[in-house]
Amino acid sequence: MKSKREKEILKWFEENLPSPKSELNYNNPFELIVAVILSAQCTDKRVNLVTPSLLEKYPTPQVLSKAKVSDVYQLIKSVSYPNNKAKHLVNMAKMLIDKFSGELPHDIDDLIKLPGVGRKTANVVASICFNKPVIAVDTHVFRVAHRLGLSKGSTPLKVEQDLEKLVPQKDRARAHHWLILHGRYVCKSIKPNCSECGIESLCPKLLKNSKLS
Repeated sequence: MKSKREKEILKWFEENLPSPKSELNYNNPFELIVAVILSAQCTDKRVNLVTPSLLEKYPTPQVLSKAKVSDVYQLIKSVSYPNNKAKHLVNMAKMLIDKFSGELPHDIDDLIKLPGVGRKTANVVASICFNKPVIAVDTHVFRVAHRLGLSKGSTPLKVEQDLEKLVPQKDRARAHHWLILHGRYVCKSIKPNCSECGIESLCPKLLKNSKLS
């Protein structure tokens, strides 16, 4: 059962970010999974600079599956870990052709089978493209969930499970973006902008300090 504080946190996000969206640019599920694979430990801004030329040359799984890894690398070398990501992209496209008739699977377990696709990436795609009631947990979501006292889970999966107990199915896709955007622009890793936080009064750290004062 959600506490009053947890309900107030979710209410604040719903009122202040009613229609959050991914900051990655994409036009279809294939373009999204390419972008999300590239976004691992890399900023969305950097990915959005890379994907136009990449997807212009390799617009479909069929085309990308026939690409040389070295050619893909040249187009994505400004992102983090370009060698691994180039291999993942080509092999992901090959598996789409060989195992899934060139179509992105809707099932999370199938998505995770794709090279370069972990649970977070699978959940992002399943949530955004296929309306699955799941919450993708990246470093921002993990950090903010802990700071707001929404989870004490020691792994992304445990945090995901805790959040899904708190957030109704209809709001889970939004909740993923709520926490990512809050972590990216307000509740930052090194220097959180607490003075700009609309839910500062609901933060466990502040509540704890107020009780001690």
